[in-house]
Amino acid sequence: MDRIPRQRYAGDTPTPFAVYRPGNVLGMPTGDDGATMVASIMLGIAFLNGLAVMQERDKKLKAREDALVAAAESADGDEAVLAALSASADERQSIGAERDALAVQIAQEQRRRERLTAAPTVTEAEIDAEAETDADEQLPTPFRSLGDQLLTVARSTTTNRVDERLASIENGWRVAAAAQGLNESVPSDGGFLVQHDLGTELYRDLYDTGIVASRTRRRPVSGNGFKANAVDETSRADGSRMGGLQAYWLAEAGTKTASRPKFRQLDMDLQKLIGVYYATDELLQDAPALEAEVGSWFTEEFGFKLDDGVIRGDGVGKPLGILNSAATVAQAAEGGQTADTINSTNVVKMLSRLPASSVKNAVWLINQEAYPQLPLMTIGNWPVFLPATGLQDAPLGTLLGRPIVMAEQCSAIGDVGDIILADLSRYLLIEKNGIQTATSIHVQFLTDETAFRFVLRANGQPIPNAAITPYKGSATISPFVTLAAR
Repeated sequence: MDRIPRQRYAGDTPTPFAVYRPGNVLGMPTGDDGATMVASIMLGIAFLNGLAVMQERDKKLKAREDALVAAAESADGDEAVLAALSASADERQSIGAERDALAVQIAQEQRRRERLTAAPTVTEAEIDAEAETDADEQLPTPFRSLGDQLLTVARSTTTNRVDERLASIENGWRVAAAAQGLNESVPSDGGFLVQHDLGTELYRDLYDTGIVASRTRRRPVSGNGFKANAVDETSRADGSRMGGLQAYWLAEAGTKTASRPKFRQLDMDLQKLIGVYYATDELLQDAPALEAEVGSWFTEEFGFKLDDGVIRGDGVGKPLGILNSAATVAQAAEGGQTADTINSTNVVKMLSRLPASSVKNAVWLINQEAYPQLPLMTIGNWPVFLPATGLQDAPLGTLLGRPIVMAEQCSAIGDVGDIILADLSRYLLIEKNGIQTATSIHVQFLTDETAFRFVLRANGQPIPNAAITPYKGSATISPFVTLAAR
């Protein structure tokens, strides 16, 4: 059978309904003149329908995303709304990534159709060249690695010519967006957004490195902060739960008494966590080495500072930490207790100050110097401490059944904060996706070093704002319990 010459369209004049014939597809001729090819016609129909399929998929994804948000916002109570939004965060992020990818493909397809309708006569060489271009355009992001991007930033700094890929990064795709301070005429004074997938990888590594922040309730925000209604509850007594809501048993024909919850404003502005890294000219010649060093430095230091903010932050330009929160309760030491010690009575009483609903989520945060005392604890003949049994979620063992986590941000042994019993799901950490970086050759010009500045916008605070008086009993309770100084 003779091959039929490649051509763009079946027919002389391109129309919105013309059949597209991929240049590398041949099929079985039908009809006397052999001009119609079944295989290519079927692929042509798929080509014409492809745009509609992608647009329909994007429509369904948006509907799902809207449904998740609507379902969360319809939950009963602000804390339930926060919990629902947190539960759907991963799925919504996945939907956002897929919609970003679809937006690029849809835009490419629309541009390709415009070119085809404008120039129906295309040579075989042009077909092959376009295929190669399309393959390049389908790379998910402009840079293949963080080292590659940082080297490009450095080159733009020294040559005073900004690589177009740097100025085009917005949420990982080629949409023009200027970062704060971006100046194409003076690249050394400019700022550039880290490519979305590389920034996400750095951010994920940051939480893998951080010990405490990874256990908090995290919520991404799109604005400059977070504001919502939270339940204003300070007592579990009748008439005080949920700030004033009360249910009661009522006899037939009895008179109903109205009650309602009380709310307060949970309001946080994003704060900036900033780090500066110096790369020598020699290191800038080696992208893999640069990426490894930057990644290690960035994730370890930023992870440390986030953990420090969650535990020790004073709330001024940084997160409000557990040790400075009005919601945290301190269990008194035992009379005559030896200085710089932790005993079984301490930890039993600390557990008694934790709300029953928080027990299943609680962990013991301890200074490493306190750990040697824990395996020695007993109540009579029964151990309070149980060593690890191979479970990855409690490699340091458990204390009264809850996992032990070492955190160097905990206080020195004997000080308040050397041991903390915390339900970290009751700590809200907000974050604005994306890590910003800027560069300058001037800061360390005499030492042949290039400065890279990284900025992460985040904030956090405990969700409760006060300790709670229990339904029965007098000692206040809280998701965050410390031990008084000894």
